[in-house]
Amino acid sequence: MAGTRLHVYFAVVQAIVILPKPVSLHYINNQPPAHTIALTVSQPLRKAQQQKFKSLATESRVIAMGWAKKHDSHSMTSDWTLQDKSQWNLYQLLIDWNRFYPIIPWKALPVHLKTDKMPYMAPLSQHLFIIFYATVPLALHQAYSSLTGHTVGSFMSFLLYGWAHLITSVREMLLLRRLIHKHGCLDGDVHHRDGIPNTGARKVLVGPPKTAFFRLALAVSLTYDSHTSPLDAMTDISCWPVSFLKLCLYGITLDFWFYIYHRACHEIPFMWKYHRTHHLSKHPTAAMAAWADDEQEVTEMVLIPLFTFATFWSVGLELGFYEWWICSEYIVFSEVIGHSGIRVHVIVPSPISWLLCLCDAELAIEDHDLHHRFGWRKSFNYGKQTALWDKIFSSKSPRLESRESNVDYEDIVWMPIF
Repeated sequence: MAGTRLHVYFAVVQAIVILPKPVSLHYINNQPPAHTIALTVSQPLRKAQQQKFKSLATESRVIAMGWAKKHDSHSMTSDWTLQDKSQWNLYQLLIDWNRFYPIIPWKALPVHLKTDKMPYMAPLSQHLFIIFYATVPLALHQAYSSLTGHTVGSFMSFLLYGWAHLITSVREMLLLRRLIHKHGCLDGDVHHRDGIPNTGARKVLVGPPKTAFFRLALAVSLTYDSHTSPLDAMTDISCWPVSFLKLCLYGITLDFWFYIYHRACHEIPFMWKYHRTHHLSKHPTAAMAAWADDEQEVTEMVLIPLFTFATFWSVGLELGFYEWWICSEYIVFSEVIGHSGIRVHVIVPSPISWLLCLCDAELAIEDHDLHHRFGWRKSFNYGKQTALWDKIFSSKSPRLESRESNVDYEDIVWMPIF
């Protein structure tokens, strides 16, 4: 039993002693001007913005090149694509050769006013994308076992599912790029999306595989049983209801631990330096999802999932490897699309998204985009899978472009699979 292999006992300490008033973002006189959107902010957000600009004026640091340091120099400048290719380094050449651009630098994007209606992404298309790409490695695994009669060992499963995780995230980014060049980006009438910094090409290339294989190493070591094939796990119909329950609860549980850690990084002074790098991008792209220092990466790749595993085991819901794999594919999808900045109203997919919507606790991709755009030391919208914990702890902000009255639910966008 996996529960006997790992004995983790933890106590939830009250991490948030004084909860701030909910953030308020609203139009002046509740009516946006025709060609420009003027915003006023509540006192907590105004202080956060002032602190942000003060910090940007007095501090700079190297972005995600290793362990977080307090005083290093760096620029978010991204103009290397305008330079002669003979001046590019190896990582920049690899990005260009593979067309690993979240947004094609030399291709213009559609620009929309914030008052323009926003299309809506069909939830079914998101579920189909996730299930399709989650099924591919399961099918390959089963085919090998059935045709050869051999089991797939831990190391081979680590490689198979690690590569599947990586390929899926990259494929999602490239498919989103197609949609972005059709529908534009959030806040596109004010600012373009951040490009890959001149000194950040290596990090952009190394980040996704590091995330994929660290997560797989943890999951394989804790849950994988080489004697159980995907078909063996799925043919036991009696387990389906419990597996579905785990899928419903996984994102919420993981997001609880992420929320505590994420908010602590913003509000506990000594922890901010471990998260500051990620926030130097104010208009992130899907390529920036893993843009962070090593401490943040270790926390999000290992510790947060470990706490989630422990939480499930503590209540008798032991996660099997294949159950974890499906849950993980939902997490990866939301992480990539949540940093894409696409100007489409996308609700982070979950089997219980409908229930979260009824509770006003669903997460739209604009929520995290606003967190990057306006957040600094003090922020809001800390959740990355749901807005449940933000709602409970009064840190949820209203939306701007994807507010309910601005979404055209008849203009439906489908997430492509190919």
